[in-house]
Amino acid sequence: MSDLKNYIIVGVITGIILYYAGLDMFSNKIQIIEAKDIQKTSASSSYSSTVEKVNQSVVSIYTKKTYENNIFFIDPRERRLKRREAVPSGQGSGVVVSSNGYIITNFHVIQGSNEILVRDSNGNDHQTSVIGYDFLTDLAVIKINDNLKPITFGKIENVRVGDISLAIGNPLGVGQTITLGIVSATDKEISPEAYSYQRYVQTDAAINPGNSGGALVNSNGELIGINTMISTLGGGSDGIGFAIPVDIVKYVFTQIIENGEVIRGFVGIISNPNYRGDGVMISGVYNGGPGQKANMRRGDIIKKVNDKKVNKIKDMQDIIGKSKPGDLVSFQIQRNSDILNINVEVEKMPKL
Repeated sequence: MSDLKNYIIVGVITGIILYYAGLDMFSNKIQIIEAKDIQKTSASSSYSSTVEKVNQSVVSIYTKKTYENNIFFIDPRERRLKRREAVPSGQGSGVVVSSNGYIITNFHVIQGSNEILVRDSNGNDHQTSVIGYDFLTDLAVIKINDNLKPITFGKIENVRVGDISLAIGNPLGVGQTITLGIVSATDKEISPEAYSYQRYVQTDAAINPGNSGGALVNSNGELIGINTMISTLGGGSDGIGFAIPVDIVKYVFTQIIENGEVIRGFVGIISNPNYRGDGVMISGVYNGGPGQKANMRRGDIIKKVNDKKVNKIKDMQDIIGKSKPGDLVSFQIQRNSDILNINVEVEKMPKL
């Protein structure tokens, strides 16, 4: 009798299950499961607020250069051989750095262009004028006659290896894109050449052709660099991208606005990039330059500049480059076994 009761109970439960679920189990009905709007996506998994903060500050740049070349063709209307006028186009990105229309980009984006067009985040096109450029850092300042939202400058000393970085620009002409990565280095030197003012923030955020001149920002939407180049074997992004640090960007922009160019100090010495001792070794001295006038010689080892110890060429260049023409810069030099103190009157760096 008890077994019959158990069978009845199991039968009733099975019937209930089949009643509520059986129709869906044996039908072709498709059920889509949608997320419930319980809470917004957490900040740790979305950077939409960061993008909203900066996307209006990043613009696309289109350039044209008109010139005559040696391409000939037969004009069917005039029935004669004519020289074809070539109008190649270039494309890059830029960052709005002031509310009155100043934009900073890479010099190589606009170099040699006859026409420069800026397209803002709303799709509006603007004619531009070139305010100035700096060949040594590959930066240029252009201006449009409109008010756009400027980006917020971060501080390079707050950027750490491992920080989140977002590259924003117009790669390959597809429109504004955002790629995510981390910072791998904050003071990277690519070339060991002695006469270089270029150093970089390195990131694995994808940077492709057309990203040049765009913004590299941190998770707060603050500018930490201007995207400028990639290291690649296949021509695409291999996760090794470089941006000009924000402190250099700020310095170059200020110099161009104030002077129309970047004015750097010059002492007329060449340093040996292969020297691995303590200090910076002089490998050459310009004839008639400030260094030669102060009796600096090839083979001298610079220990200190303005009482600051230097072991890298870039450290010395930073001090000298930011000096003004007419300033006296003090050098502590080792010559053989002697320690000498020499003052050099800085001149303006000649144009390259």
